[in-house]
Amino acid sequence: MKTFEASLAWERGAQPFSDQRYSRAHVWQFDGGLSVPASSSPLSVPLPMSDPAAVDPEEALVAAASSCHMLFFLSLAAARGLVVDSYRDRASGYLDSDERGKLSMTRIVLRPRIAFAGAAPDAALLARLHHEAHARCYIASSLRGEVVVEGES
Repeated sequence: MKTFEASLAWERGAQPFSDQRYSRAHVWQFDGGLSVPASSSPLSVPLPMSDPAAVDPEEALVAAASSCHMLFFLSLAAARGLVVDSYRDRASGYLDSDERGKLSMTRIVLRPRIAFAGAAPDAALLARLHHEAHARCYIASSLRGEVVVEGES
């Protein structure tokens, strides 16, 4: 078993609290020293109690699924002798009621755009690489909602 940790820091400061009009802005800190401004989504908690410039948990979950898929895809491509010049993704997460009636991330759609050095692999190999990357991605395996790869190129 491996353990991964992140630290979170939020302070009320001089804000009132019981009226629910306190800032949801906080900081995530990771083991390498990176600090990331975080907040609730303005869709969940209206401005000014949210910080639209900060990363919200929903965005972070979508980014984690996208990143995990990409990292496995790159490793699998390299193992097959393919050289990837760039990998870009415009991922979307969909928050909706699930089969239990609970609001959850019911679907994440990944839209990778991949440039290869030399000839790109054929569609069948590309599909296999994405399928295997998805199967190995432990973020995707941890989610109840569906993770879909669209526009495989």
